[in-house]
Amino acid sequence: MEEIYRIIEEKIKASGYLGEVSGEEIYDEICEEIEEKEEGSYIFMSKKEDDVLFEYKIDVMEEQFNLSYIDINAPQGKFHIDFDAE
Repeated sequence: MEEIYRIIEEKIKASGYLGEVSGEEIYDEICEEIEEKEEGSYIFMSKKEDDVLFEYKIDVMEEQFNLSYIDINAPQGKFHIDFDAE
């Protein structure tokens, strides 16, 4: 799991976002949100601070999920982190 947390954090930092992020917190938040959700695609919003909003696009499958992207809306701008691109 540490590898997943690290990848989330590195991709967010590579986007230019300078705020504090925790891959573990993001992963745990996603798991809570998708619990008992039907299969399909979902967009979740999470307010991290008064002026910072995270938007997650998640595809829920039978036994797993895919984090497609995170959009971070912050005072310094909008940051798009695409987890499907490689």
